This record gives sequence, structure tokens and C-alpha cells, in this order.
Amino acid sequence: MRRADRLFHIIQLIRGRRLTTASYLAQRLEVSERTIYRDIADLQLQGVPIEGEAGVGYRLKSGFDVPPLMFTLNEIEALAIGARMVEAWGGPVLAESARTAIEKIVAALPADRRLAVEQTRLYAPGFHVDRKAMQQLEAVREAIGERRVLRLDYRDAGNKPSAREVWPLALYFWGGAWTIGAWCESRDDFRNFRVDRVAELVALERRYPDQQGRRLADFLRAMQAR
Repeated sequence: MRRADRLFHIIQLIRGRRLTTASYLAQRLEVSERTIYRDIADLQLQGVPIEGEAGVGYRLKSGFDVPPLMFTLNEIEALAIGARMVEAWGGPVLAESARTAIEKIVAALPADRRLAVEQTRLYAPGFHVDRKAMQQLEAVREAIGERRVLRLDYRDAGNKPSAREVWPLALYFWGGAWTIGAWCESRDDFRNFRVDRVAELVALERRYPDQQGRRLADFLRAMQAR
């Protein structure tokens, strides 16, 4: 990457976060932290209002902006296939949002870039997707956002039924199936539940607390340990 491009990317990365460390920038741009410190100092000398210091993090003063970088053809294809995947696998609300988002992006592109979106040959067919599971996906998303307990009528891999009340923490897509990462009240432990194995799902009025040891970060640590 040319240095001028790297400086532009540093501004874009800092602009998109409340506080950005040199370590994060170095990892994203595949350079040393020393290079990042030097680049930040140069940007500040050029008048870019970057606040912060080494070891703490950086941020841009409010009101500063730069024009967006034009998408490359690879970036356009990445956006197109990402939107098509969400259309097929993201549930009806996310599917419509993906369609409108790509329409807005395409409308802002020059003619040759718009043609690249139309001609891309990357697809995510949705004709084999379980529509009931996708409807349930929306209910799970809402429950996660509202911190509502879910009651599940669930069947495991051996088709054994069980009734669970769970704290939904996150949704994970595995390239063919969605799973709910949750704290299970019945098992008093973290569990994963495949959305397409949920026979019935009800979001309860009861909300679950932000309890230490049962948060998403705790779930991720537990899954990694297993």
C-alpha cells in the first residue's frame, strides 16, 4: 500500500471508532506500531485534528470529514455478494434492508462501477432456505436487542424434544444454519441452539439482566475453552 493511501486509511479507521489504538491500526494496515506513530504525527502536522497519544488511543475532533474513497471492483463484488447472502439467509427484515442498502450504494457509483454490480457472477441462492427458520430469526434478533428471555420448544440432533428458557446473547451463521448463542436456565450453562431445530419460539415479557459470568464475552470464552 502506498503511504498516501495508508494515511487516508488511518483517517477513515479513526473516524469510524470512538477511540482507536495504534495496535489496532498496525494490525489492520499490516505495519509496525512505530510506523503508525510516525504517520499520526505527520497527519497532525498537516492539520488533521487527531487527538490522543501513544499508549492511549486516537480520535478525530468532531466536525472533521474527508470524502469517501471510491470503491474498487473487488470491494464492489464483496458488497454485492454480502448483500445477496443477507437476502437469502438473513430473514425478511434484513433481506429488505440488504436490498435497499445495495440500491443506495449502486446509485452513488459511476456508470462503470454500477455495471460491475449488475454483471457480478457471485450468487447466494435462497430457494433451499427454511423460511420458517428465517421468520424465527427475526424474533431472536428482536429478543437479543430487547434482552428478553426466549422460550424454545427444541429438538436436538437426535430429534429429542426439550423445552428451554434461554437468554439469547448472539446469532451465528455457519454457512448453512444459524445458531443462537445463549445462557440456558435449564442447564445453568451456555448452550448453542440451531434456529432450524426450534419447533416453536416465544419471546417472554421477562427480561434477563446484564449479569457478570453470563454475558456474550463469557459465552465466547466458554466456547473457545470447549
